[in-house]
Amino acid sequence: MGEVVGVGLIAHVPTIMLPKEIRMELNEGKDSTLVDGLERLRKDYFENDDYDTVVVLDSHWATTVEFVVTSHERRHGTFTSEELPRSVNSLPFDYKGDPELAKLMGEQAEKNGTWITPIDDEHLPVMYATINLWDYLGKGLPEKRWLSVSICQTATDEDFLRAGRAIGEAIAKSDRRVILLASGALSHTFYKLRELRKHEMADPAHIFSDAAREADCERLDWFTEGNHAKVLETMPAFHKVRPEAMFGHWLITAGAIGEDKCTVPGVMYSEYENSIGTAQVHVWFPKPEGGFPAAKDVVLSRD
Repeated sequence: MGEVVGVGLIAHVPTIMLPKEIRMELNEGKDSTLVDGLERLRKDYFENDDYDTVVVLDSHWATTVEFVVTSHERRHGTFTSEELPRSVNSLPFDYKGDPELAKLMGEQAEKNGTWITPIDDEHLPVMYATINLWDYLGKGLPEKRWLSVSICQTATDEDFLRAGRAIGEAIAKSDRRVILLASGALSHTFYKLRELRKHEMADPAHIFSDAAREADCERLDWFTEGNHAKVLETMPAFHKVRPEAMFGHWLITAGAIGEDKCTVPGVMYSEYENSIGTAQVHVWFPKPEGGFPAAKDVVLSRD
């Protein structure tokens, strides 16, 4: 029987891919704590044998009529971001996939009232919300499997949770030890082009609005307390400050680890930082004694 052995809400912001001297120039002579956080996460969790597969809930991969999961045996190539080619360019990647687990995810979708389609097309694009994290956490660890799950742009909160339940059940039916990475931000509004260069520093004073900063900090308090129920209960309010990808990367993750039944406290692996108005942070949820709650124990909503 498979299990989730670790969970992260992880920032993939492109500035982490810039040379250190440029990062420090943008940040008033200081480096981003996001970089150190990823390096510590690798040492603490990713350079060990407690897991075999990483599932990235990729907030930059938008699909429309279904959730999609990569089901390749292997993904390799060279990546340049179409969005930010100056920051993320000519990046080689090469990692194993997990077609067996991807297939199981697809098989669990219907009974959870959703659609997850495994795709192994060799021309399927990759996104930096996956590649940036693999570059820090997976490069040089060739036996570890990585796969990505899309964010369906027509989904509601309940749809994201249903996809997460299906993923959690698929993991349980497998023999995999899985790390889930919710790759994305909290509040996510950019400054306009002629203003944004005034707000490149990491200081959260540059978060787009007071309301966004306050909403983010509330949720970080709840995460570190293990109050996942409160995060889920207050999603309508959080949507008002426009979390990245409708916070689908986290809602899918929550669906896979028991939703409001999960009470695992989060550990901050970075400071709460700004990136041209958006909120970036690493929060890690270690496997509790007895494991994360099972997704199958959650009652399916009729909505």
